[in-house]
Amino acid sequence: MSKPQLLILSFSSIAGDARVLKQVRLFRDRYAVTTCGYGPPPEGVVEHVRIPDDRPAHDLNGRLITLHWYRRALWSIPAVAWAGDALAGRRFDAVLANDLEAVPVAVRLAGGTRVHADLHEYTPRLHEEHEAWNRRIRPFHEWVARRYATRAASWTTVSGGLAREYERQFGFSPRIVTNAAPYADLQPTPVGDRIRIVHSGACLRNRNIMAMAEGVAAASAPVSLELYLTPNDPGYLEELRRFAEQSAGADGVPSVVLHDPVPYDSLIRTLNGFDLGIHVLPPVNFNNEWALPNKLFDYVQARLGVVVGPSAEMAEYVRTHDLGLVLDDFSAEALTRALDALDREAVAGFKRSADAAAEPMSAEAQVHVWADCVGRIIEEARA
Repeated sequence: MSKPQLLILSFSSIAGDARVLKQVRLFRDRYAVTTCGYGPPPEGVVEHVRIPDDRPAHDLNGRLITLHWYRRALWSIPAVAWAGDALAGRRFDAVLANDLEAVPVAVRLAGGTRVHADLHEYTPRLHEEHEAWNRRIRPFHEWVARRYATRAASWTTVSGGLAREYERQFGFSPRIVTNAAPYADLQPTPVGDRIRIVHSGACLRNRNIMAMAEGVAAASAPVSLELYLTPNDPGYLEELRRFAEQSAGADGVPSVVLHDPVPYDSLIRTLNGFDLGIHVLPPVNFNNEWALPNKLFDYVQARLGVVVGPSAEMAEYVRTHDLGLVLDDFSAEALTRALDALDREAVAGFKRSADAAAEPMSAEAQVHVWADCVGRIIEEARA
């Protein structure tokens, strides 16, 4: 019998999307995997249906949204329309749809009983801090979730807070697959005279990066912060660059250093040379409040201690595994206080705890949930 046919659909550049790549790597030897998304094909798939770069996935027709013509608004999104046409008439035993925007295409193509929805965010409250978005766009995403996501056979999401909200609002209960990184065979590095802190990720104002830089720069303890940032907001990146250039202490050594981003494949080995990974994320919206981001797991695989704000999901992991510090609040002052009370021995202990947690917090300990969900769909499709 031929291998079951699985479509992995994502409106992202799949070859560079860490979460979707984990799906590809999990299933490419079990099933005949076709991917549909932007960019080049990921390794090991039988076919890649490439969405043209000029077909954006978030280009909503404002007039249709204002008129509440949500069905027309959905199917006029360029990526949704293009993928729907490109995949029409194809048959797959199962479709793994990533994020809410992909679920309608999957349901139209395969029917809900053959769809697993992996919901990376709680999309209906994605930008709720912006009043106009909350008033106009949130009802559209709620309609998509109610009309299409509820019809899927199974669901996953990234954290407990998001799962509970999907169940409360729409009646389905996603299982959890965290954004864990694959297990890395590394060891903690020794802590030097200066405690080296690192933050990697997107350069966005709502990520609180300037407050982290200010908190480190104000500390009297021998600490430094190095930033590996993607240039999402060039203006904000330039502000951070100017701050870093002026951050040298009495010894002439800068307390904040800005680097170009590194490819994800080399990120964890790059991080391994540091002591603490930091992510102090204010709860400016629902998704931030319940965030459990990939960088937390990257830091653990890099065998770093971890510094976070009092974000419920991240703080629980840090406390459970004794990974590092949970700040009193999200301010620069709270970070400075915590760093000034820290010593090298404590940091070395956090790094040892990260080493102990690396295997149970790895992707390999998570992806069996996807295997179970998709396996059940394929089993029923072939019965």
